[in-house]
Amino acid sequence: MGDRPVRNRFPFLLAAMVAYAPAVLAAAPPTPDTPNKVTDTFPTAQGELRVTPLYQGAVMFQFGGKTLYVDPWSRADYTGLPPADLIVVTHTHADHLDRAQVVALKKPGTLIVGPDAVIDTLNCAPDCGEARTVNNGEKKTISGIGFEGVAMYNLVNGSAPGMPFHHKGVGSGYVFTFGGVRVYVAGDTECTQEMKALKAIDVAFVPMNPPKTMPPVEAAACVKAFKPKVVYPYHYRGFKPSDFADALKGTPGVEVRIRKLEGEP
Repeated sequence: MGDRPVRNRFPFLLAAMVAYAPAVLAAAPPTPDTPNKVTDTFPTAQGELRVTPLYQGAVMFQFGGKTLYVDPWSRADYTGLPPADLIVVTHTHADHLDRAQVVALKKPGTLIVGPDAVIDTLNCAPDCGEARTVNNGEKKTISGIGFEGVAMYNLVNGSAPGMPFHHKGVGSGYVFTFGGVRVYVAGDTECTQEMKALKAIDVAFVPMNPPKTMPPVEAAACVKAFKPKVVYPYHYRGFKPSDFADALKGTPGVEVRIRKLEGEP
């Protein structure tokens, strides 16, 4: 696939997603939830990687003098945080694709990265930066960071038969490589074969709020299959990440790190 937007590549799928989330490009509520940001650091072969979970599916990474945001949503508190060098959007639902927040975080030279459906929907340039596409199964290096697209989709959950909340091939999770450290951010997905087949993952972010994704116990079973060294439960509003941690107790080589994402239980 090329790196420039091509409109209307997924007309029937985008129509279904708009039916589910008609306000996909609407501005999120202007008042952020209570800030509760915690930054963890990981050593890499090229310096320190700083990881800051923000809210829902939003995470900030800082590496090599660059700041990368995944799925920035206006519900988070961005006070004091740097502008973006890269913004990654996994799919077009409104709690992941927030055009107003993308524009707020961009600066000259900001790159927007996502699957085709995201880039087509944003149609960003020149408002919110130059676009790069990375789809399921693709591998690219962008600004010194490795990107691998990993399919994210529902296996059984949907609004009607044949209408999953997330269609295979439209959204994309990502494995980022920061100086040899592999970080997986799943996006919205159930426990897919693609997730279970992942190898050598150092850090993972796994969602758990059904019916849009999967319950904590299912997420734990998936983590047991690919065994990341460190895993953060995220995107868990309304559910207890402690249930996920309990289901992983005794799993060798897997550390669970729970961060209270802003406003979440």
